[in-house]
Amino acid sequence: MEKPVLIACHDCDLLQMIPPVPEGGQARCTRCGAELYSRKRNSLDRTLSLILAGLILFFLSNAFPLLELESQGLLQETTLFQGVKALYDQDMRGLSLLVLLTCILAPFVQLSGLFYVLLPMRYNRLAPMTPAVFRFIRKLQPWSMMEVFMLGILVSIVKLAKMATIIPGISLYSFAALIMVLAGAVASLDPHIVWERLGDGKR
Repeated sequence: MEKPVLIACHDCDLLQMIPPVPEGGQARCTRCGAELYSRKRNSLDRTLSLILAGLILFFLSNAFPLLELESQGLLQETTLFQGVKALYDQDMRGLSLLVLLTCILAPFVQLSGLFYVLLPMRYNRLAPMTPAVFRFIRKLQPWSMMEVFMLGILVSIVKLAKMATIIPGISLYSFAALIMVLAGAVASLDPHIVWERLGDGKR
């Protein structure tokens, strides 16, 4: 059962009790009219669907070649992990670890963590340590910077195009789709629903 919650207005700082908001509805400040909270429709179902798609795309992004370079009859392909290893072998260890964290570990932990939290919640249950896992995911979110890495890949393709034939691999397309799917999952998730379920203590 949803309960009223206290919310401080971001514009005028008025602290007020907000009753349960129906799906698609909004709560506005009684003093200045600013939007306090917007309840998203089918948040859990849409987010879970995007997370499942994201996990599949994550597997494809790491299992297949990212790029293939063809020069003078020689064909060389590289995967995302091989790119990280190449940076490490070239004494750019800090950069390799940063790419590993922001482009591989952080997105995977974010996707798997959300799946761990939301799937049991979809059936009115809570997985063990759900509050701690959800807080960790929220703190980890700024470290997922796949779009920055994707921009670097595109710049490299433009520069290497004059020296060799660049053949985009399945991983590149999967990686691009993963960026959009993960952004969609974050946008469709309504954190208030998670905290409300945790407050109810359903198991």
